[in-house]
Amino acid sequence: MGRMTDSPGRRRVLLASPRGYCAGVDRAVIAVEKALEQYGAPIYVRHEIVHNKYVVQTLEKKGAIFVEQTDEVPPGNIVMFSAHGVAPTVHDEARAGRLATIDATCPLVTKVHKEAVRFAAEDYDILLIGHEGHEEVIGTSGEAPDHIQLVDGPEDVAKVEVRDPSKVVWLSQTTLSVDETMETVGALKEKFPQLISPPSDDICYATQNRQLAVKEMGAQAELVIVVGSRNSSNSKRLVEVAKLAGSAAAHLVDFADEIEESWLEGVTTVGVTSGASVPDVLVEQVLEWLSRRGFEDVEIVKAAEESITFSLPKELRRDLREEAAALMAERTGGAQA
Repeated sequence: MGRMTDSPGRRRVLLASPRGYCAGVDRAVIAVEKALEQYGAPIYVRHEIVHNKYVVQTLEKKGAIFVEQTDEVPPGNIVMFSAHGVAPTVHDEARAGRLATIDATCPLVTKVHKEAVRFAAEDYDILLIGHEGHEEVIGTSGEAPDHIQLVDGPEDVAKVEVRDPSKVVWLSQTTLSVDETMETVGALKEKFPQLISPPSDDICYATQNRQLAVKEMGAQAELVIVVGSRNSSNSKRLVEVAKLAGSAAAHLVDFADEIEESWLEGVTTVGVTSGASVPDVLVEQVLEWLSRRGFEDVEIVKAAEESITFSLPKELRRDLREEAAALMAERTGGAQA
């Protein structure tokens, strides 16, 4: 009982809502689990299904095998494409490699791919705002490589050149920070006043909502802990948003045991949130860690309601092992399906 009185000021945790899993991640993770249930191990997955260490390790234990490239998958197997999406050439590689495929691309990423295809067909120059090397950017760029150029932040705008300034459109990676994207769009509009915006803003609802909650939280917390992996773009953005919102410190951790005691010095309010590919069990472990150090008071900071769900990839309704066997038979010239 004496804990509250012997600490200067009330120690509290502000817990962001919404946080953690978005609909696209939920769908992708369930798709791997269902595929393992239906077709048995191994199920090959090209790239990490979602950018989270714990999720990948958990699925590996169940029989998923993660590969970097499609040609690492032995012919006659099933390969799943991650939530971040792939370029059309990857689908071609899978066909050439005699692989049955499951596409777990997030429907919001698919929407950006379709916009890229449509604007390229109308011969627009497409300026894709995003981070170089990110899987989502590679996938979207692959839809129309001759029409798309990457703009990696406002400082990239100076070197952008287009064929016809009256036929330019911007699209973006779905997991960026809203403010950073709009700053880049603003700089692009100054250079190309006729720049068209996509039919609907590409930043996904989950990215926006998580950033909104962190903005509210960061203004009140001296320390913000974001649970997420280093290669998760949306998790890294949450750290940046927290600092911009006024938090003195913000750190990204995969697990509770990565938190350093020294971060708590002089801190009375800690904000906690998690990226869109993070299961809530990891957040619960962080809350337990903080509770053991006197931060037992938890208040929810609610920024939005989320009720979006996506149906599972349609390929899970077919017998893909049979399809894979048929592809192998085709390859070997046998008649066996």
